[in-house]
This record gives sequence, structure tokens and C-alpha cells, in this order.
Amino acid sequence: MSGIDKLAAVHPDARLGENVIVHPFAVIEAGAVIGDGSVIGPHAYITSHARLGKEVKISKGAVVGTDPQDLKFEGEESTLEVGDRTVIREFATLNRGTSHSGKTVVGSDCFLMAYSHVAHDCRVGDHVIIANSVNMAGHVEIDDWVIIGGMVPIHQFVRIGKHTFVGGGWRVPQDIPPYIWAAGEPMDYKGLNSVGLRRRGFSAEQLREIKNAYKVIYRSGLNFSQAVEQLQQIENPTDEVQEIIRFVASREARGMIGRSRGHESNE
Repeated sequence: MSGIDKLAAVHPDARLGENVIVHPFAVIEAGAVIGDGSVIGPHAYITSHARLGKEVKISKGAVVGTDPQDLKFEGEESTLEVGDRTVIREFATLNRGTSHSGKTVVGSDCFLMAYSHVAHDCRVGDHVIIANSVNMAGHVEIDDWVIIGGMVPIHQFVRIGKHTFVGGGWRVPQDIPPYIWAAGEPMDYKGLNSVGLRRRGFSAEQLREIKNAYKVIYRSGLNFSQAVEQLQQIENPTDEVQEIIRFVASREARGMIGRSRGHESNE
């Protein structure tokens, strides 16, 4: 199939790139921007506030760029931006931003599975995988290469660091630092995301440095501020350790997940 199906409703003022495919009963409003080679599935709804990159795939019934579910929203101009090659599966819902930031952003090469929800003012990085029925509240920040298992609710303003794996079915009420595996109720540190890191080419030395940093944070008996101070004394820290220090030092009011005393992970 190529082009726009005659049963689709595409406003003449929508901006479609080259080789865009629009399936039957899809609705694309005036002002929507859809990049070259993208595919819009049947019954998908793309609002005027959506800005889609190249080769984006929108599946059946997905809703992209609708108004925020925020009682403070007063109709201000804002957008929902999706990067190149991102896949949005069936019945996912992505809201545009509010005046707080002006936009909701999903990066490139992401995979948002069925029934997932990206709320207003969220920032999702590149290469992120969001499994079925993950629900983000507003202002959530998810860094690059994160994987989130299915049925996970994420509290507003939570940050999740890069290369982290979040186990399915657990609630995320606080920040999760980078490079780790997190799960449980309450959610806590379970060890490194060793499998994911190795798959992405991290060396044994890099993993060792990351693990040593988290020993200071979660096993030394120091509080987070003290742990940061100790890590800052390391001479020539690796990029990964610097990222951990930056993340932990910048934690805000919601705080950061802890570590259950009884758990011994296979790191």
C-alpha cells in the first residue's frame, strides 16, 4: 500500500512528507507534521499539535498529540514531538505539553507498546522501550536506552537514568539512577543491568567501575549526599561514574529509590 487511503480523513493543511502511508479511517488534523516514510495505521488519531519525525510507525487506534489530562491546562499552544523511526503500537496515548515546558517529547528509535500512556511534559530519550500498559504521569523524564516492563505506573516528576531496566508490574514512586535493575515494592535497587549493558558493548572494566560506585551509594551505610561526596574524590572517574554522580547529586523532592537490606543480587 502507498499513499493516503480514500477512507482516511487527512486535512489539506496537514504537512505530510514523502512516501507517507495513511490507512483507512485514520484522522490527521490541520497543522500536524508527519515525516517522510511514516506509516499511520487505521483509526489512528493525529492531532494538529503532533510533530512526527521520519519513518515513524503509528499502529491502529493510537492517539497522538491530544490535550493534557491536567486541570491547570487552559488551552495554551504546545506540541507532542516524536523522533525518527519510533514505533507506537495499538491504542497508545500521547498527550501534548502544557505551559510548564511547552512540549512532550519522545525520542528516536523508541518502541512504545500497546496501551502505554505518555502524559504531558514528559521527556523520553532515544532507544527507549516502554512495554504494554506502562502509564506515565506528567513531567516524567526517561533517559536513553531505558527498558520498562509492562503494567508499570510512574509517578509525576520521576526521573529514570540511562541504561536502566525497570521490572514489570511494579510502581515507580521515586527517581531511579542509571545503569541499574530496579524492581519490588517498594521499588529498590536490585543490582546492575548487567545483561543490557553487556549487550550494548560495555566492557568488564566499565561494569566494575559502575558496580563499585553503587557499592558506595547503596552498601556503605552513607546517605546519598555523603556517598556523592565520597565518589567526587575519585581521580579520573569514568564517564559512567560521572553520570551516576550527576544523577544522584541532582535528585529532587521525590527522592531516589533505596535498597532492601535482605537482597543479594547477582551482579
